[in-house]
Amino acid sequence: MTEAPTRISLATRLRNNFLAGLVICAPIAITLWLTWSFVRWADSWVKPYIPARYNPDSYLNFAVPGFGLLIALIVITIIGFLGKNLIGRSVVNLGEQVLNRTPLVRGLYKSLKQIFETVLKEQGTPFNKAALIEYPSAGLWSLVFIATDAKGEIASKFDAMGRDMVACFMPPTPVPTAGFLVFVQREKIVPLDMSAEDAAKIVISVGLVTPPEGGPVATTRKGRKAAEAAPVVIES
Repeated sequence: MTEAPTRISLATRLRNNFLAGLVICAPIAITLWLTWSFVRWADSWVKPYIPARYNPDSYLNFAVPGFGLLIALIVITIIGFLGKNLIGRSVVNLGEQVLNRTPLVRGLYKSLKQIFETVLKEQGTPFNKAALIEYPSAGLWSLVFIATDAKGEIASKFDAMGRDMVACFMPPTPVPTAGFLVFVQREKIVPLDMSAEDAAKIVISVGLVTPPEGGPVATTRKGRKAAEAAPVVIES
């Protein structure tokens, strides 16, 4: 005797359709809103410095979105091109000398320059590896991004203690724009096979979104011993 199929009420169907539409529309709407907000922010910074004769807003009855962003990209590219030749490099070095001799501004400029050089240049080490560390206490695991080996004075202090430490960035959820810098012993890091982008999705979604091939590696004792046996390789 076959059971009669369960009938779904109209309210349930409407709710399911609404949720399905929300899943489709929300990411698109948020992406468009963030893109539009960034374009307007760039225009608000650049357009006031564009002469009226070159600003299309002076001739049209409406504002041209993205024109300020386009001008900013062109100017930055030209500055980068000029900074590579002898004359441009001399001008840049002169400007850096002025900033390096200015109190308060000197420290800020050096820090920002080092950050951008590390992130953008090829010799820098981006956060291209994700891993797990046992934090904030035993049995609790946190997802981190591996930065680089400990260097300089910090590395010498750890070497004196006989510890091989790795710098890791621990992002908060759901907005991973700020976080904690932690130094972890290499043998206590459990590397993940997933990409940094997939790991970021886990952080942003508070664990609701996992990579297509599965979530983080198992943190059992067996898996941890296998991970400890394989050293963490930091690409330089």
